[in-house]
Parts: sequence; structure tokens; C-alpha cells
Amino acid sequence: MTLAEDLQHEIAVTLPDGSVRRFPAPVSGADIAAAISPRLAKDALAVKIDGTVKDLATPLHTDAAVEIVTRDSPDALALIRHDAAHVMAEAVQELYPGTQVTIGPAIETGFYYDFSRPEPFTPDDLQVIEAKMREIVGRGAPFVREVWDRSAAIEHFKNIGEKYKAEIIQDLPEAEEVSIYRQGDWLDLCRGPHLPTTAHVGQAFRLMKVAGAYWRGDHRNEMLQRIYGTAWRTEKELKAYLQMLEEAERRDHRRVGREMDLFHFQDDAPGTVFWHPKGWSLFRTLIDYMRARQDAAGYVEVNTPELLDRSLWEASGHWETFRDNMFTSKTEDDRIFAIKPMNCPGHIQVYKQGVKSYRDLPLRMAEFGKVHRYEPSGALHGLMRVRGFTQDDAHIFCTEDQVESECRKVADLILDVYKDFGFEDVRIKFSDRPEKRIGSDEVWDRLEGALRGALDSMGHPYTLNPGEGAFYGPKLEFVLRDAIGRDWQCGTLQVDLNLPNRLGAQYVGEDGHRHQPVMLHRALFGSLERFIGILIEHYAGKLPLWLAPVQAVVATITNDSDDYALQVEAALKQAGLRTVLDLRNEKINYKVREHSHEKVPVILVVGQREAEDRSVALRRLGGKAQEILALDSAVRTLELEARSPIGRNSASYEA
Repeated sequence: MTLAEDLQHEIAVTLPDGSVRRFPAPVSGADIAAAISPRLAKDALAVKIDGTVKDLATPLHTDAAVEIVTRDSPDALALIRHDAAHVMAEAVQELYPGTQVTIGPAIETGFYYDFSRPEPFTPDDLQVIEAKMREIVGRGAPFVREVWDRSAAIEHFKNIGEKYKAEIIQDLPEAEEVSIYRQGDWLDLCRGPHLPTTAHVGQAFRLMKVAGAYWRGDHRNEMLQRIYGTAWRTEKELKAYLQMLEEAERRDHRRVGREMDLFHFQDDAPGTVFWHPKGWSLFRTLIDYMRARQDAAGYVEVNTPELLDRSLWEASGHWETFRDNMFTSKTEDDRIFAIKPMNCPGHIQVYKQGVKSYRDLPLRMAEFGKVHRYEPSGALHGLMRVRGFTQDDAHIFCTEDQVESECRKVADLILDVYKDFGFEDVRIKFSDRPEKRIGSDEVWDRLEGALRGALDSMGHPYTLNPGEGAFYGPKLEFVLRDAIGRDWQCGTLQVDLNLPNRLGAQYVGEDGHRHQPVMLHRALFGSLERFIGILIEHYAGKLPLWLAPVQAVVATITNDSDDYALQVEAALKQAGLRTVLDLRNEKINYKVREHSHEKVPVILVVGQREAEDRSVALRRLGGKAQEILALDSAVRTLELEARSPIGRNSASYEA
């Protein structure tokens, strides 16, 4: 081989620091790590080639940007969790021969695997499986990738009784390789990538629970058993996660909601909320707050029907893309109606009444609209996942030239609203076109470009969420982080040229011709029900005074102070505080404990001495000490504290 020919077999590898190294081709990620340093070779878990994570043994044949993935890398957790799922599947099949494995991905906080087995798994089984997993990890068997002939792979899995794996292979695209990964004597169908060995999974994992799951998510298919687990880089991370789960259980909005007497659910109306007076008070407080914010931001409020003819949903595209999630009803005259799962088609009908000019735009139209969506029974979860909920929904009709400025205003409003509720840590995700969508690629290119341009001009950092846009347009998702580190996706902003086109929305431009407006779909809380659930868990029920359903309780020590207690109650109510009077013939410590259990922020204790002095003993939730204040001073203090953020930030607010 000549020198020139030899040089042609060298490839350039660009490392994260920008340096370039040359290697004879082919070269693996393991080879590259070893060439950089012995320590990196020891720590290497996988290789990232041009942004895609691959097995460490993957050979490179051409120039590429390369990053060695170690346990500290952001990509490490997904690898650890994916491999933990494979280790769990091997453990289950060793312990319970005849069990079929189906799919087992990594998920946000761990992993799961779905199994087909006649006997149900028990909590004791999970302990046995976990012990076997630790044994398999200890073996340190290498993960080895093999490419099989499709027909041979189907035949193999059929022969060993794995009908689900055979079905998965049959459904793979013809051009896709059938990759099999071995770990010792056990193998599984998998695209990869994987860690070098089972030992690299480590011991920082725990099996959590068993749940039911239909094969491929279809209720018409067999019910499988899904075992959930969690896996982390270190024991310290695992311990922190388990402590967070314990704290989450303590804060569970369903339990706290019962203690505070806010709401309940029952089988007569699955997935819909029975609001009690205190809960409805909190609900109304949120609506009053948002209504004031929207009024100040130039929105007009409308209300549209909950029941609309099928033809409108067909015209909008929802019937094709969202039909399985819609509740419908057929009348005696054979008309089919759907209970609205969203407000946008109704808002376009309002927009279309009368001719709109470019001078009318932007038109910001808001509604606290009750919507209904079918969710599987197993997916329902208190206020967090319901079938009937209220959106603080709005649609902004604007010209293409106004898109960027309107998106900026919405984003700024969302972030400011979250600060008012105590959420400072908010992340933005950009979601582009999904596989199932309406509209041409040309329209999607324009929409995605406009939204991305608005984000870039605002200077807010964001991450990509590929393929997760709405079926009619790309969107931004606003994800807030709560007091114990959990992320909740709440607000959304979606850019849409498709629905206005399908439903015939137009405006007369400056040129005298008709044009189609851009429609921005916007929600801040998202679902009010879900946002209330998040608030309850974020504050563990100890809501800020302005949000609390009952802001103050006036409790008497003896019946001799009843008349004065009535005066205290009247003064607090006159100041606008939501106040409850407790004149029961019970010991004051019992009353304080009971109202504290119900998360009342302030208890004003009055007895004969307070009546004589016209004072109150003020106790705050979570505090042990009490403060003696003159009645007028206490009322003024609480009145100021109980003002909503809008009132506190107004020019009339007196510190």
C-alpha cells in the first residue's frame, strides 16, 4: 500500500474541546478513549458520534465529531436505565421460566419491562427479582450486538415461545436491521445502544411496583404485567430520589385535599371533580387572578358551547386526529355531537362573525372553557389526570408580522404568572412537527421558523422536544419545577396556520385583499384542576395567604368571649379576608390542632383578656409562637398580606 493510500484510510475525529485527532480507520469509541487517557478508557460507557449515542465498540469509518460518554455525562442515565431493564428481564426469565418479555424502555425516572405471565407478580417477587438482578450485574457479562436475518430472528423467537418479540420483528420496517443484544447466555431484540457490560449498570437501582399494561397500549389486547424500577448513577442519587418519593407521598394532593376538604371523586363520574366550597373558593381565586391579568394584557373573554356538531370537528381535523379521545352523543334526528375536547374551533366561529380588518389584529380571545377528553381509567390520577377540566385557554389572531412580538408577550406573561405563584425555575421546550399532523411541510417550515425566531429574539434558553408538536402546529411547553424538584408541564404556546385555513378565518389586509390570520393557541395554567393539584403539592397544602380557601379562623378560649369573637370575624370579613368563626365548646389546643391539620394559615385566638384589650393572639401555620396584636393592627397586617400579587404590585398598594 502506498503512502497516499494509507493516508486515505485515516479519519479525523473532532473532540468536544475542538481538537482534532487522526486515527487509522476503522476505529472504535473504546480505541479513541484509550488514546486520550487510561482513565477515560476505564470510565467510558459509550460513544457519541455526530450527536448520536452508540455502543463503545461501534467502529468509525469516516470523519466525525466524537464524545466519550462517561457516568457523569447527561446521556449516562438513559443507558444505565435501559440496561437495568434488560437485566430485570433476564432475572425474571431465570426465576420464572415460560414468562414472555415484550418491551422494556428507559423512562424519565427509571425503567420498566412488560411481561406476559399467567400468575401475578407479588411484592415478595419483586424482592427476589431485585436480588437476582444484583447477581446478574455482579457477573459483568458483556453486551454484544449481533445483526440477524429477519426470517431467522422471527423463527427463533417463535420457537422459544416469544410471540410478542416475533410480532415486533414482523412489524419492523423492511429496511431496518434486526439487532440482537446478548448478555451472557441471555439475548433480547433491541436497537441499543448499551453499556460495555452488565457490571456498568451498578447497584443503585430499586424495583418499585407492578401495574397492568395492555400490549401496545390497546385495550383490545392482552393485559400484561409491567414492573417498574428506578436506577441512578450512584447510591447517593438513589437515596435522594427515594426520599423525594417519600416527600411526594406526604404532599400527595389527594390526601391533602381530603384534609383540607377541597374536593372528592367518585365512580359515578370517573375523572371529574366534585368541588367542595373550600376547593371552589380556591378555583375561583385562580380564575379571578387570571381574568385580571388577561384584562390588563388586552384579552377579551368569550364563552362557547360545550356541545358541537360532528361536522365542525371534521372540518377542523379533530375528528380524524382526536376522535378516540372525544365523548359523543347521537340525537333522535341522527345528528352526532361531540363534547368539546378543546376550545379553538369555537373561538374561530366567534372570530368569523363580522368582517375583520388588519386594524383589528391582534385579537386576543380568552375563555375559561370546560373541556372533556376520554382518558383510560388506569391513567386517571386525582386532579393531575382527569376527563373533565377547565382550560385558561386563549387564541390570538394576528398577522404573520405580529407573530414574533405576540409570542414574546405570551412568554413573558407566562413566566411572570408563574413567579406570582412561587415558581421561579421554569424551562422552555420547543416541540416541532409530529408524525400525525395536518398541513403541508411548507406551512410547517414557516411556523417552526417563526416560533424559533421569536424564542431566539427573546433570549430565553430552551431545549428541543422533537416530534411533540400539536397536530396543527409547533409549540412551546413551559415546564415548572416544584419545591421537591419535580417537573410539571403547564403552559403552552402553539403557532397555527392550519386551523384558520380549514375553518375559513380571514381578515382584510392593508392592501384591501383577504388574508388568513395566524392563530396562536395559548394556555398559562393549562388545566386549572391540574394546576391546583400542583399548587397543593408544591406548598404541601400550606398555601400563601392570598390563595388559601380559608385565610383565617377566629377561635374562642371560652364562651365568655363569643361576642368579641363575632366582632373580630366581622372586622376580618370587612377587610376582605375569608374567615371562619369557631365558637365550639372545645379546648383551644384541640381547635388549633384541628385547624392546623386543615392547613388554615392564620388562627386568631381570643379570650377574656383579648376582649378587654381589644387584641388577638395570632398564630401562624407551622409556627410555635403566638403574637399579641391590637385588633386594628392585626386586621391591617392580614389585609395587606392577603392581597393577590396583582394588588400588591399595583400603584395603590401601601407598604
